[in-house]
Amino acid sequence: MQLKVQGARMAHSKEDGYMGSVVFLVDGHKEAYEIFLQSDSGNDWNYSLLFHDEPGDEEEITAVEEWLEQDDDAFDALLEAAEEALDE
Repeated sequence: MQLKVQGARMAHSKEDGYMGSVVFLVDGHKEAYEIFLQSDSGNDWNYSLLFHDEPGDEEEITAVEEWLEQDDDAFDALLEAAEEALDE
């Protein structure tokens, strides 16, 4: 799979840690995705993957979620996009 980042944001506060999101497309998929990222320390990340605007194919989002869990480079690319957008 190939992904293309459309937009990213990240903020940091003492209370919430790091919180951000990335909107991205995956080649061959009809709908855009948005991944929400959260980490207290900036090391261990929690995430939630959703369709960005419109609901899409459940099989496609499941495949993307499995891909992100297995492919560290893909997840790291999304995390890097968010980190580059950090508001400090």
